[in-house]
Parts: sequence; structure tokens; C-alpha cells
Amino acid sequence: MMENVNISKEKLVVLFSDMERMVSDFESLAEFDDIVVASRLKDIKSGRVKGLPEKELDAYLRKRGIKVD
Repeated sequence: MMENVNISKEKLVVLFSDMERMVSDFESLAEFDDIVVASRLKDIKSGRVKGLPEKELDAYLRKRGIKVD
């Protein structure tokens, strides 16, 4: 059985405002990540940066203390 919860209009407006700001921040972060990834791929394809095989990346991460499956 569900219970009813009453929220004042003022608190609901604040809640929606906070949620809109968080969604906007997440959207901006996702767009920035897309730009970084596209730039990195362009560098790898052009030969400016050499991509690492997954095994080398895993070894590097383990060396830094990051658990890799």
C-alpha cells in the first residue's frame, strides 16, 4: 500500500529547478566528453598519438593501483 506525500508548491518548484540544473550539467558533461573523444580519435588516426593495446592499458592502470578485471 502506498502512502501519500504532500509537498508544498514552493518546495516542488525548488526541486524541479534543482533537477533541471543537474540534467543540464550532465548534458554539458556528456557533450564535453564527446568532444574529447572525437579529438583523441582524430589524434590517433592521424598518427600524432599512438593508441595503446588493451593489455598495455590494463598494465598501466594496475601499476597505478587501479583494479582491472
